[in-house]
Amino acid sequence: MDTPTRPPPPPGSSAAVASPNTPTPRPERRPTPPAFSSPLSARLSPQIPQQDRLPLSSSRTPGSLSSGEGVHHTGSPVPQFSTPPGPPIFSSPLRPAAVPFQASPATPQPVAFSWGSSLPTSSSPPYSNGSSEPPHHSADVDESTLESPYVLKRKKLANVPSLGFGALVSPGREIAPGPEVVHHEPHRCQTCGAYSNLYCEILVGSGQWQCVICKNLNSSDGEYIAPSKEDIRHWPELSSSAIDYVQNGNRPGFVPVSDTRITAPILLVIDECLDEAHLQHLQGSLHAFVDSLPLTMRLGIITYGRSVSVYDFSEGSVALADVLPGDKSPSQESLKSLLYGTGVYLSPVHASLPVVHMIFSSLRPYKLNLPEASRDRCLGTAVEVALAIIRGPSADRTHGIIKRSGGNCRILVCSGGPNTYGPGSVPHSFSHPNYAYMEKTAMKWMDHLGQEALRHNTTVDILCAGTCPVRIPILQPLAKSSGGVLILHDDFGEAFGVNLQRASSRAAGSHGLFEIRCSDDILVTQVIGPGEEAAVDSHETYKRDSSFCIQMHSVEETQSFALSMETKGDIKNDYVYFQFAVRYMNIYHTDISRVITVRLPTVDSVSMYLRSIQENAAAVLIAKRTLLHAKTFSDAIDLRLTVDERVKDIAVKYGSQLPKSKLYRFPQELSTLPESLFHLRRGPLLGNIVGHEDERSVLRNLFLNASFDLSFRMLAPRCLMHREGGTFEELPAYDLAMQSNVAVVLDHGTEIFIWLVSHLQHLCYAK
Repeated sequence: MDTPTRPPPPPGSSAAVASPNTPTPRPERRPTPPAFSSPLSARLSPQIPQQDRLPLSSSRTPGSLSSGEGVHHTGSPVPQFSTPPGPPIFSSPLRPAAVPFQASPATPQPVAFSWGSSLPTSSSPPYSNGSSEPPHHSADVDESTLESPYVLKRKKLANVPSLGFGALVSPGREIAPGPEVVHHEPHRCQTCGAYSNLYCEILVGSGQWQCVICKNLNSSDGEYIAPSKEDIRHWPELSSSAIDYVQNGNRPGFVPVSDTRITAPILLVIDECLDEAHLQHLQGSLHAFVDSLPLTMRLGIITYGRSVSVYDFSEGSVALADVLPGDKSPSQESLKSLLYGTGVYLSPVHASLPVVHMIFSSLRPYKLNLPEASRDRCLGTAVEVALAIIRGPSADRTHGIIKRSGGNCRILVCSGGPNTYGPGSVPHSFSHPNYAYMEKTAMKWMDHLGQEALRHNTTVDILCAGTCPVRIPILQPLAKSSGGVLILHDDFGEAFGVNLQRASSRAAGSHGLFEIRCSDDILVTQVIGPGEEAAVDSHETYKRDSSFCIQMHSVEETQSFALSMETKGDIKNDYVYFQFAVRYMNIYHTDISRVITVRLPTVDSVSMYLRSIQENAAAVLIAKRTLLHAKTFSDAIDLRLTVDERVKDIAVKYGSQLPKSKLYRFPQELSTLPESLFHLRRGPLLGNIVGHEDERSVLRNLFLNASFDLSFRMLAPRCLMHREGGTFEELPAYDLAMQSNVAVVLDHGTEIFIWLVSHLQHLCYAK
């Protein structure tokens, strides 16, 4: 390799210098020259890792719940990888908008559980993971502002296609105050599997409790015996709608961890085919990233181009790279010689920091005169090798599952172009006669690789940057199936570095199972979110268990599931019940079962029902079900028309007809919904204001799995105008806000736009 061009550290710095005496290299190994630690290391400060309490999600319903029933909470302010930094916190108060429009609240309203309406379902499978399902819509309400959430009793009205019934649930939402925590086994219905809750009828003399889902009478083994019904409320699960059941003492070898997280290794997979400008930015971000890691974190480095280089830290003062061909998957023989040899491919940061900096500084720009999209990149092979290193030579396999100490391992891919060489690759040119078939084959291969990573407790996050299209349809299945994310950046600079750091510290539970149970009157028809329908043998079954179970790829605060529901017939009861439970293992290897139970009253009045709908969540759920079909830009154009037809249908079904006219007035109870749907139609999700289809595809995939907060901001941006004296005034997100004498800030969820006088500055925040 060439000698590094990295400048020496400033006087007084503590940079370590590698020894210039390089040992004799082994066959097929590339020695790396010495280098100094980067002066950019202080530029990107590490994000503070969020505490691993992933409490139950907050919620919104079409009405408010009483104090005993409330489940709407404020989310944690600690940033997560999937959530961008919010708007700046201003010391001066917000002033109300001096315009005849209704502005959104000054503070974004956190939500994780929402109710609403949806488009009709078909006979297709009830669970979708960003694939194909008919669009649905749900309406949702802030529990703290409305008198009561309602469910329509009459089936014909409740199941109207354009405004049906649904919910938005974030099982891992951080809430304050947190849910009640109990350390005993939960009491579950022996008939349907539902959990005991505050709405159960308790026979205080015998301790028996009646399930609210199936009405079966169950024994509590005498635990719920009490002198009076008031004394029963001393049990947390019988007095709170949100409960965390924590089980941590039933596994052999369990060691409780209080303050320090169990850290799992991180493997960096780095693209070697970058031009000089991009490479310089990437090197700065990588230097800062490794300086931000905990000293005990184990780190590995792999680079890929036409071949795969696996860096070995066994020599101490110098790095060597084992080289594998990239045109095919690594053979068992090559992996065996790699894993059973003397090489050290995962090393603690404190033992290898100088060598890691040396490796980053030794990276060189691509030298052949080829366009970025035509360069050979064997990304698929590189991820296969990374996964093999994480598994190691002596992994303890039990039923195909790898068990080890620590949380989810992470593979962080830094890519500047498409996978065009080796397994899972596509041709350089779209005009290739076999491109469509090869693309489909590559997508299946990447999906299988992602599932294999998930099976070994490994998450693959793909961070792309630059101007070269990376073929999102090929890479997205790898990230999604492993529980990771794929995001795009303009370059490998500061925003990329921040996201790299967040990826390494993101709190994520594993082995998640999300269970949905409803009253017999309610049918779950569709689920959209980060997971897949659970296999029957992956969870307990009961005699009359009608629950819908989702196997979650990971359990994180920023996720949500969009549910579509229907009423099976006219509802005769005064209440319907919903119970949502997520069982997972947190990063401390503690088993947690989080249970939320909601009771909604039923009503005959359509007007009362419409007033109880929270329109912001209704818009988010409409958008999620619509975008489920937006696979290509042409699909997005067609879906704009379905949004128009939906608005018309809502007006016809729930509005009033104008006198002597065939026109209908849109229902005043949903007066702000059309504006949000206008933003959906014209914004980046369905519109064409974002330049490339790769960018639109990434935004749509983020949106389908995102929490309410991020989803609504991506759908309907928040506009703030800066006034003299440091105050900000909230304005509607219309063109008229862009005046020549004011500064305007537009928060679009994943990005912040700033209008300064006559020019626009675009600040890209971490996604």
